[in-house]
Amino acid sequence: MRILLVTLLASLPLAALAATPKTVTLAVQNMTCALCPITVKKSLEKVTGVSAVQVDFDRKTATVTYDPDKAQPKTLTEATTNAGYPSTVRK
Repeated sequence: MRILLVTLLASLPLAALAATPKTVTLAVQNMTCALCPITVKKSLEKVTGVSAVQVDFDRKTATVTYDPDKAQPKTLTEATTNAGYPSTVRK
């Protein structure tokens, strides 16, 4: 019986054990040139748990998909702020 349980658990996809990804949009300040979104994107991609980042220069936003077990919106805003681009969660 124990071997059956271990086999069953081992066969579950790891995605089933992970938290459902969340998406948040950040309002990003100080983006004034075409290179700014690259810096913002790289700063967010370095945050553990972030799986996708889309930066919109015209709207001055960054949309981030992340694992809520590994990152929180506060961590994301801190990452952009530390890169020189203060941000807040857009509601």
